[in-house]
Amino acid sequence: MPPPNTVHSIRSLGRPGSLSERIHADLRTRLREGRVGPHERLIDLDIAKAYGTSRMPAREALLRLVNEGYLRPTTRGFVVPTLDSADVRHLFEVRRLLEPEAAASAVDALDTAARAGLDKALARARKAAASRSAEEMIAANIDFRTAWMSCVANPRLVEAVRRFVDHAQFVRLKTLVDPQVQRVALAGLEALHAAFVARDRRAVRRCMKAYLDAAERAFHDATKT
Repeated sequence: MPPPNTVHSIRSLGRPGSLSERIHADLRTRLREGRVGPHERLIDLDIAKAYGTSRMPAREALLRLVNEGYLRPTTRGFVVPTLDSADVRHLFEVRRLLEPEAAASAVDALDTAARAGLDKALARARKAAASRSAEEMIAANIDFRTAWMSCVANPRLVEAVRRFVDHAQFVRLKTLVDPQVQRVALAGLEALHAAFVARDRRAVRRCMKAYLDAAERAFHDATKT
């Protein structure tokens, strides 16, 4: 199912902070969740109209997303960057440096709430794979990651992981439409869940690396000509 049109699905935010910050946060959430399609153009005037504001706050938010790597500018608005094989390889090189260690660091701090979050996310992933829903599988991945990242003590590490995970959204949108890839992703989450429950730092580190390897491999398989 294609993501809903971003501009027309905007609702009143009702959160504190400057308008530009709120637009930025809302659009970033939509980008993270795959609700901005790869061919969808974000026009500053359209965004401004949707939020009932002038062009400047909307443009500031869009340019900030460009600086963070979520969007790229074109002559006709802003779009989600398209990654080639080299981009994806470089992206996963960085993720392999960050995520296994970040996940391992969360093991000792895993509390009841985080464990419940992991359980719920895994159940959602199982249902997603059974129904072959790419949208639900992406959401389950987000939920699972959110649960264990809530136990990472280093906020700079959390932000670094989140940034590069977000940049890999293009990969998820391209690969998780395949039911076979969904099953591979589910198996990876099952292994990670078991390692977290066992509070086995070494196993968490190993399973996270395997999960990332499988995700990168799925992308390269999907883009073979």
